[in-house]
Amino acid sequence: MITIARNWRVVVGGVAAGSAAVLGFAGASASADPVLPPPPAPVTVAQAVPAVPNAAPLAASPTAAAAGPAATAPLEVPTTVTAAPTAVSAPETLVPAQSGTITDFFKGKGVTLEPQKAEGFTAINIVLPMPRGWSVVPDPNVPDAFTVLADRLGGDGLYTSNAQLKVYKLVGEFDPKEAITHGYVDSQQLFNWQSTDASMADFGGFPSAIIEGTYRENDQTLNTSRRYVIVPSGADRYLVSLDVTTAANQVVATADATDAIVNGFRVTSPTATPAPAAAPAAAPSATPAAAPVSDAGATATVTVTVPAPVPAVPATQH
Repeated sequence: MITIARNWRVVVGGVAAGSAAVLGFAGASASADPVLPPPPAPVTVAQAVPAVPNAAPLAASPTAAAAGPAATAPLEVPTTVTAAPTAVSAPETLVPAQSGTITDFFKGKGVTLEPQKAEGFTAINIVLPMPRGWSVVPDPNVPDAFTVLADRLGGDGLYTSNAQLKVYKLVGEFDPKEAITHGYVDSQQLFNWQSTDASMADFGGFPSAIIEGTYRENDQTLNTSRRYVIVPSGADRYLVSLDVTTAANQVVATADATDAIVNGFRVTSPTATPAPAAAPAAAPSATPAAAPVSDAGATATVTVTVPAPVPAVPATQH
């Protein structure tokens, strides 16, 4: 705006100069007549004609004087401050208990743990993948066992890789979130326990704790993954635990099998509200999907599946 105003004044000055020149020429022609010459043009107008670059005008009209301050006035800074968006609350973080196993917690609350058996069980749905070479075995060394899977073909001849599933009906009042914070303690009490991973994130929407690591037993180092889940079914609640253990020197050889069990394990409640319909599925991928949960007639099932081929290791001949 300031630059445009100065150019406009130069043009006006040029027009004034032109007018002065015309008037001067006319005055020269009329000087021969016996008439008094017209009064000379004002000196101030003739001196204002030359335009000096970057020079400020010598005089300003009242209109220009009024417009000048407006052109050079500083811009008004808005005083309205936009409120910062409200921060999204962080997900709930559970603090692991430092003492007292989950069984100790229930006993302290007067909650009874009633062991369940797989035969005829209809309270919740459980999917327990079984890799090739593994089988369901009775194991008297696992108290309150719901189902035990074992690798009868592989191993080092000293320890058999296995998966132990237990299910208890919980009779009594307690806070599931508080109870699950005790899910690490029994593993941490194992001899020479070394944690490798742990999480208390919900599992399928239910309170859960999973911890992985190594410990010593009978002069052997064992690698294990242990999960607890508290699942509601109608007015009842159940504690489901899954332990998958193998010898440390067999971790690589059994990785496909143990990963299939740990990652394919699922627990759902027949009485839970169905989830909203999902968007149409994309084209099928080459990766095999996890085994579906049977929910026919809202009855629970223990499904044994083979999610991925696992090479069988020939048994050692003695």
